[in-house]
Amino acid sequence: MPTVLPPCPAAVDNLVFADAPKLVYWELTRACDLACKHCRAEAIAQRDPRELSSEEAKALLGELRAFGDPPPQLVMTGGDPLKRPDFFDLLQHGRGIGLPVSVAPSGTPLLTRDAIGALATNGVESMSLSIDGPTAEIHDRFRGVGGCFDATIQAANAMRAAAISLQVNTLVTAETAEHLPGVFRLLFDMGIMRWSLFYLIGTGRGRELREIRPSQAEVLHHWVYDLTKTAPFAIKTTEAPHFRRVAYLRMRAEGRDEAEIRRTPVGRGFGIRDGNGIMFISHIGDVYPSGFLPVAAGNVRHQSPVSLYRHAELFMAIRDADQYGGKCGQCEFRRICGGSRARAFAATGDVLGSDPLCAYSPESLVGAVDARPR
Repeated sequence: MPTVLPPCPAAVDNLVFADAPKLVYWELTRACDLACKHCRAEAIAQRDPRELSSEEAKALLGELRAFGDPPPQLVMTGGDPLKRPDFFDLLQHGRGIGLPVSVAPSGTPLLTRDAIGALATNGVESMSLSIDGPTAEIHDRFRGVGGCFDATIQAANAMRAAAISLQVNTLVTAETAEHLPGVFRLLFDMGIMRWSLFYLIGTGRGRELREIRPSQAEVLHHWVYDLTKTAPFAIKTTEAPHFRRVAYLRMRAEGRDEAEIRRTPVGRGFGIRDGNGIMFISHIGDVYPSGFLPVAAGNVRHQSPVSLYRHAELFMAIRDADQYGGKCGQCEFRRICGGSRARAFAATGDVLGSDPLCAYSPESLVGAVDARPR
């Protein structure tokens, strides 16, 4: 008789991050010199005149520090944050008030060895770069600019020399899925800290690309879990929290207990999703549950980001997994997973709807209809 495993961790009371986010993504600008096929921001070459001014940006940094201790990890992103002339001034200000800062630049000529050295000098804890294929031909086709692959590899080497921890992001689509093993082999000896597989959300320019099928996602989740046993770096999934279900059940089947699972990289991420542990602030100050979920809760020019995160109806609803509809609302893994709220919105127009990329069907939902109260 097979071993009967509990459906999800018993200790779920600490999987709601209502007081402060773990990660704040701040889009300093939408200006970027690339033309990526999947760009969420639909970035353009020139800066938007509506961007937060330097004074407003520094005030925002102070507001984020008001979340208290420990402060959230701030990820300065874009577009390309290096397109702002005041970028290093803002970086120094954030670090000076005690914010831990990571940076997500674009792989362009702006990301020079000197720029990377300045980032290290100013206390940047980690950075991320995107590699969407194992060859220049594949990667540059997605990025829309020749030479991007070579520039990215050079930047990765410079970051390693500067002792900056590096995360590599790789897009997962129907077009890129076959190249993932090749990307893994490329990254194996690069000394990175983490590989993040970003499962496409149909927003921005990404609407023109094809997502993988739910059955493919399930197979990919198991492949990723198997890789974690031998990879010299951590592996995570972005906008695919259902990987946690696969990893959890695999670890339980291997005999690991709840406490041990919660100490693993995937276990430490239980519950974190769009709006629950995550907040995104746009270049004009709009506040979203994530950069891929274009429903604003308010604007930092008029409201406190701390108040918006803690009390805005949108954030509070997303943090209550019992409000979810369809199979996400009935799933026994809804608190450790919760589905991608961004993909649910992109597919259904409902931030509390079901994530259509998940292949799992809860037994409680067989033959049932959407049971969420209306």
